[in-house]
Amino acid sequence: MKVKKFIAPSVPEAMKMIRDELGKDAVILNSKVVQKGGIFGLFAKKNIEVIAAIDPQPVPKPKVQKVEKEYVETKIEKSPIATIGQTKLEQDLIKEIQDLKALMKKMAETNRQEGFEHYPEPLKEMNRFLFDQEFEHQLRKDIMDFLLEKWYVNRAEANFPQINSWVKEFIEKKLSQFSFGAFDFSKKYVNVVGPTGVGKTTTLAKIAAHAVLKHGKKIAFITTDTYRIAAIEQLKTYAKILNAPLEVAYTLDDFVRAKERFSHFDFVLIDTAGRNFRNKQYVEDLKSVINFNEEIETMLVLALPSKYSDMIEIVNQFSLIKIDKLIFTKVDETSKYGSMINLIMKYGIGVAYLTNGQNVPDDILEATPESILNTIFGVIGHERSS
Repeated sequence: MKVKKFIAPSVPEAMKMIRDELGKDAVILNSKVVQKGGIFGLFAKKNIEVIAAIDPQPVPKPKVQKVEKEYVETKIEKSPIATIGQTKLEQDLIKEIQDLKALMKKMAETNRQEGFEHYPEPLKEMNRFLFDQEFEHQLRKDIMDFLLEKWYVNRAEANFPQINSWVKEFIEKKLSQFSFGAFDFSKKYVNVVGPTGVGKTTTLAKIAAHAVLKHGKKIAFITTDTYRIAAIEQLKTYAKILNAPLEVAYTLDDFVRAKERFSHFDFVLIDTAGRNFRNKQYVEDLKSVINFNEEIETMLVLALPSKYSDMIEIVNQFSLIKIDKLIFTKVDETSKYGSMINLIMKYGIGVAYLTNGQNVPDDILEATPESILNTIFGVIGHERSS
């Protein structure tokens, strides 16, 4: 029997090396995590060490009748097992080798397909959840590859809560490269943009209320959303409650005057009409008044119940200006949250707030990777307990 050790960064890569060198009939004798590389024990990377084996001697095909051939082939397939031993431990090891070998064959057959139907059942359950949450396919595939590696290294611990924890670990690492969190007042202006009906004005009022009530800031409002009279009246109501002045800017000159009037305020919140930002000239005019890099933080508001394809279109429409962070509203009006992760990863933009109701100043949550993951995976706990 030919026995060889393979070392690879992941289980799928190790399986490919084994298939390429030993063929599809190879069996796995052992696997473990090893440390490789580094200097004086530092910066070493985790790898998977797999010991595989195959009998190099081809078995001649007996010239017998069809029924006898099926019997002989079955016997040949099982014959190596009989030589290993009959103890319980060895039988368990043999069964594990058989299961892994069968999984390897199925994975080879479906490697280029979209589905994960040949993964272990607990992983398939997680994949079904991610699919239901509308995670993009490539992201799901990356997560499932990560889970498969974790599964074979930690099978003894691989219950569903543990798998849930592994997925959170994977996504949180991905999210760590982006900026999250509430407006920190490092810039004087916050510009809230987004399409009609996503809750821009209400969200702006919540941010303003927190600035006044929690941080003691002296604030003012400017609105350029002159297309909807109701939006102006709504913002006037919030401004009156917060004892904050409001200027309505119908033209660029109006905006310049409002900016000058509020020069001594700590914090100015700008409510905009979403359709304006489809007009390149409007954006260029606004850039001539406000330094988008130094003076203002722009947040794009998206409603989570919207279709993911519609949200992509909205982000693209607002690409004429620099979007610093996203705000996801109406979290309480949907049970599908994967689009949050999809958009963060697709556009490389973090999240400032999540909102889950109409109450001002309540129903707003500062966004962090943890709060987003709890929103998504809290669904699992709810479903499994109901």
